[in-house]
Amino acid sequence: MAAGSEQAATALLARRAAEVQQGAARAAVLGVNDGLVSTLCIILGVAGAGSDQTAVRLAGLAGLVAGAVSMAAGEWISVTAQVELFKGVLADLRGLVRDHPGVVAGRLEHELREAGYSDATARTAVAEVRHDSERLLDVAARRVVGINPGELGSPWTAALSSFLLFSLGALAPLLPWLFTGGESGEVLSVAATGLAGLVVGGVVARSSGRSVPYGAVRQLLIILLAAAVTYYAGALFGAS
Repeated sequence: MAAGSEQAATALLARRAAEVQQGAARAAVLGVNDGLVSTLCIILGVAGAGSDQTAVRLAGLAGLVAGAVSMAAGEWISVTAQVELFKGVLADLRGLVRDHPGVVAGRLEHELREAGYSDATARTAVAEVRHDSERLLDVAARRVVGINPGELGSPWTAALSSFLLFSLGALAPLLPWLFTGGESGEVLSVAATGLAGLVVGGVVARSSGRSVPYGAVRQLLIILLAAAVTYYAGALFGAS
């Protein structure tokens, strides 16, 4: 039972690492955080300028749609560029494996020794893949270059995660304005966004092995600071 639990924990760590490298985890965190903060800032900025409930609601909805589309497009472009760069590195490595397999094998053996393997183990491991170009490419990519060829990243996964989670985050400050306005809407928007921020900050901190209270409070303080700045900026320009 203990061995099974340890294997499950190891598999979970591997999946988490894959999500980070593929861009999905980053896109998810950025998406929900940006949805919370940017939409709250838009709403409070417009509300601080003295706009009515309809105007604030429209501004928040426009911010949700524009932000979600912008985040999705940005993540797609970013991860696509990352994948293309990785593929370029792998193409160059493939050329080396084809034209100079001995050089690649020698470098791989050196890296294995540097990682703590004995000379005999390193030589044996390299000998097993030396004459299989695909295996040599795969192992050299992982050990020498630091790229997992099977986990280069997914632009569409990153884009979809950003779009959905930005939209989800943006709903927290926007929903109160569907039912109320004025000071009640402002207070409820800040409260809903702050609560969601506490949850998101705590989850991210827990996933990264950091203090949950610290991560939650840090996220809340960022939200409150952004809210105060945009509200008073809106009030200043509205008064002008």
